[in-house]
Amino acid sequence: MSNKPVTVVAVDGPAASGKSTVARQTAQALGWVYVDSGALYRGMTWKVLREGVDPTKPAEVIALLPRLTWEFFDEQHAIRFTIDGEDPGQQIRSELVREAVSDIAAIPEVRTFIVGELRKMTDFGSLVMEGRDIGSVVFPDTPFKFYLDADPVERARRRAAELAQAEGRGDVDQVLHSLTRRDQKDSGRKTAPLQIPLGARVIDSTKLGIAEVVALMLADLRQAKVVT
Repeated sequence: MSNKPVTVVAVDGPAASGKSTVARQTAQALGWVYVDSGALYRGMTWKVLREGVDPTKPAEVIALLPRLTWEFFDEQHAIRFTIDGEDPGQQIRSELVREAVSDIAAIPEVRTFIVGELRKMTDFGSLVMEGRDIGSVVFPDTPFKFYLDADPVERARRRAAELAQAEGRGDVDQVLHSLTRRDQKDSGRKTAPLQIPLGARVIDSTKLGIAEVVALMLADLRQAKVVT
């Protein structure tokens, strides 16, 4: 923990836009802490499913919230967490969690809880935080906002490649259908919908590599005298 003034770089965008890898590499380049806000929503979803709670029934999910104990820690400049003493690990990347997380993330009480936890993470130091509402809701006052986007078919191709590597299977058409459905849910929800934050620099990564996007962001931060 540090008492020094902290800076937050917000990286928002839809699923498979490249924001996770970009944010992680930007944090590494700066020597700051990387935060994947989506992991908290996935963690909550994992716990809901593990407890046998129906993710489509908000009242049951809300009732579970106060009974949970979350602990956060910095592991090699990235935030990790346990829920009730258990680290969900890669289980938060499972297909069951992927398909249910938008339902959980749409519950206002869940978002209020997680936004509160995300804001506390400045206790760990300067952050590069990625998600869907970081620049619009979690840290709306940060002057360092980026919104990463890419063509839906390209995003589906990237996610399918990730799934093929991780799970041995990844159909682009099926992934495109899933991403489109999630985009609609994320953009259409009443609480903190996916949107371009006010003042954010929009970067279309369709034809850009990860290193190119990271370089663009670091150049902006250098121009703003955040880094040398």
